[in-house]
Amino acid sequence: MEKITILMKKRLLIFLFLASIGWLILFARVVYIQVVLGEDLQSKAYEQQTRDRLIAPKRGSILDRNGVGLALTETVNTISVIPIQVKQKEQTAKYLSEMLELDYNTVLEKVKQNVALVRIKNKVDKQTALEIRKKAMPGIVVDEDIKRVYPYSCLASQVLGFVGKDNQGIIGLESKYNEYLQGKSGKILTLTDSRGLTVDNAQERIPPEDGKTLVTSIDVVVQQYAEQTLAKAVEAKGAKNGIIIVMNPQNGEIYAMANYPSFDLNDPFTINSEELASIWGNMSEQEKNDALNQMWRNTAINDTYEPGSTFKTITSSAGLEEGVVTPESSFVCNGYYVAGDRQIKCWRYPRTHGAETFVQGVQNSCNPVFMIVAERMGAEVFADYMTKFGFREKTGIDLPGEAVGIIHKTENIGPVELATMSFGQSFQITPLQLLRAVSAIINGGNLVTPHIATEVLDENGNIVQTFEYEKGTQIISQNTSEQMKKILESVVSEGTGNKAYIPGYRIGGKTATSEKLPRRSGKYIASFLTFAPAENPQVLSLVLINEPQGNYYGGSVAGPVMKELLQNILPYLGIETIYSQKELEMEEVQKIIVPDFVGMTVQEAKKALYEQQIEYEIQGEGETITYQFPNSGEEVNKNTKILLSAE
Repeated sequence: MEKITILMKKRLLIFLFLASIGWLILFARVVYIQVVLGEDLQSKAYEQQTRDRLIAPKRGSILDRNGVGLALTETVNTISVIPIQVKQKEQTAKYLSEMLELDYNTVLEKVKQNVALVRIKNKVDKQTALEIRKKAMPGIVVDEDIKRVYPYSCLASQVLGFVGKDNQGIIGLESKYNEYLQGKSGKILTLTDSRGLTVDNAQERIPPEDGKTLVTSIDVVVQQYAEQTLAKAVEAKGAKNGIIIVMNPQNGEIYAMANYPSFDLNDPFTINSEELASIWGNMSEQEKNDALNQMWRNTAINDTYEPGSTFKTITSSAGLEEGVVTPESSFVCNGYYVAGDRQIKCWRYPRTHGAETFVQGVQNSCNPVFMIVAERMGAEVFADYMTKFGFREKTGIDLPGEAVGIIHKTENIGPVELATMSFGQSFQITPLQLLRAVSAIINGGNLVTPHIATEVLDENGNIVQTFEYEKGTQIISQNTSEQMKKILESVVSEGTGNKAYIPGYRIGGKTATSEKLPRRSGKYIASFLTFAPAENPQVLSLVLINEPQGNYYGGSVAGPVMKELLQNILPYLGIETIYSQKELEMEEVQKIIVPDFVGMTVQEAKKALYEQQIEYEIQGEGETITYQFPNSGEEVNKNTKILLSAE
């Protein structure tokens, strides 16, 4: 027997040591796999052994302030195919192409794919899906799906936004509040073998979590009035486009934000321009995308412009606050003013306004008055007020894509720049920035945050979140605010804003006619800004008509638009009339009792309206009147427009 040497013992010990280390490593690996990776590997194994079919969650609704649905969700179906289970591919493709109105070759190509599951068509109506389910052809799967529906089609389209094929918000509120609205997908799990064939007919269903409901400050009736009035004005003036914003200046709630032209939210990828539609097939993909993005653009917040004379409200407030002017201060208009080395004309040149007080200067919208006020303040103080009024920052509205003002730096404001800025030229802001600043002027001096969303509700209607919006710091005094309300009221009752005068209502406002760049191009923006009632403003409105043809002055173009808007929305919002004795004798303040039109045919209603000389608007293409506003029996002004719906 061979003697065991010390070397052999050493080798044996080394082998035993290494073997022990190896076993320890293997044991540790087993523990790691079982304990640390066990749950994850089990999940992966389950995924390999099952086929997942997603169940789309019901997207939350978007409601107006009164609970009216602006964006709703309908239950529909999705038709899919499990290619390996299809016995007769050509026959199956032919059946599906006929039922779903699809191209046969496209469907056949999908049916022949070597995948676990292929989707044939989304958003299939319930009746069609039921017929396909009853047919029970091997390999065809009918699953639950949802479809986003906008009951008012074009109403507030740039504000609401829409969803894509994956039910994700693309623009507007749908995008901004997607995390609340989208919900969480569910699943249908089916056990399969390695070839993808069903092993067990039993299915596990993981239900989806539906999205929450978003309540907004939008008022459907106010929005409808705004859009109808705006569309009529843009079309009548052959304008490029236009906007109307209606806001509560006390808290920043947006009642209406209308853009014209708008687009159909139920068909958002169809261009709204007849000219572009005629050449759509010849346009590149980039050109199509650019055109669609322009159509979806919310110009009230996405675009900037020179505000013109509506900005004189800011210069006036700053001048009064700084004490460089009082309502009784005297001025003389010679038709121009010399700033630095340049003669800058009044809009009335070569005529003049002559001697006038500051209040008369505001009523006359006299450019030299505002140039003098700004000069008295100086560039640094004036620039500081541009910052205080929020023109160097976004308003904070809860919509995506908001732009910010393009303002001169303080060091770049010379005498000429200061003069032109005083009456709203040589810088650019958004329409909403202007409204926010004017809100501070008439609400006692505080900047508000314009907003649309107010609260989020669960499936039972319980409030799960309320959105809070801070009231900014006070930028002008209560006294200055009171002075400005009185001055701006006189602009409507006695000055350039008289086109918006409505008997019984105390309305303040300011007109503007902004010449677009490049100068002398013949392109203008006519605008009108108003608030009511003047003593305690509850409504602040801005009408902006872009590139009107012919007469382009703000008072003449936007004034009648604003008057029509206010005549409709002020009574609706419950703002009471207070008539002077002189106004009570005017024909336009005579009252009528609204007749009952519900149940009449459209022709009968039209005849009755014509005989009583009542203005009206009929929506819908039905034959019978199903809804009216104001309701029958209500007492309204004789010139109030009656809204009717026909189904």
